[in-house]
Amino acid sequence: MAKEIPDLVAEVRTGTGKGAARQARRDGLVPAVVYGGGEEPVSLNFKYNYLLKLLKQGRFLSTLFNLKVEGQDDVRVICRNVQRDVVKDLPTHVDLMRLRRTSRISLYIQIDFINHEEAPGLKRGGTLTVVRPEVELNVLAGDIPEQITVDLAGLDIGDVVHINDVTLPSGAKPTIQRNFVLANIAAPSSLRSSDSEDDGAEDAAGEEAAEE
Repeated sequence: MAKEIPDLVAEVRTGTGKGAARQARRDGLVPAVVYGGGEEPVSLNFKYNYLLKLLKQGRFLSTLFNLKVEGQDDVRVICRNVQRDVVKDLPTHVDLMRLRRTSRISLYIQIDFINHEEAPGLKRGGTLTVVRPEVELNVLAGDIPEQITVDLAGLDIGDVVHINDVTLPSGAKPTIQRNFVLANIAAPSSLRSSDSEDDGAEDAAGEEAAEE
């Protein structure tokens, strides 16, 4: 299932150059430009509070957006740069790049862990420790997966899930070239405490034997 692409709403900026950009800022807007895709660059404006809210949500630079501008066809874009005020650290300009459906892009995709009830380790009181709730994948802009599914069925205490254990969507590949950990099933705290006590008792017995 393809991932739903969020909308990014902007308006065309009348005029070009630094003067028009400064006027946009005075009007409570953030100037922007969208380029690429075999078309001419277009100057845009974002409403300041709208853009700031999106930036605070995180991952603005790695999210594929559906750019909506009145009077123009929707287009898929990704942000390539957000210029900020050096003192206030607030956005002053945004650069967007158009993408074709066949373009490849790196995005963070959420991981969905299923079949908790079929994991023996969890039934025994173990805890699922999620190391990565999402993973960065290189995917086609026209075929972004909604999520990655990790099946916990059959996993016991001490088992570890690596990225190579997961079947990724067709055409998707991790941006990190190593078999990194996604999650593991840790022993319950009571069992860990019992093991520690047993280890302590064994150590004490060994010391007594050595003294004799």
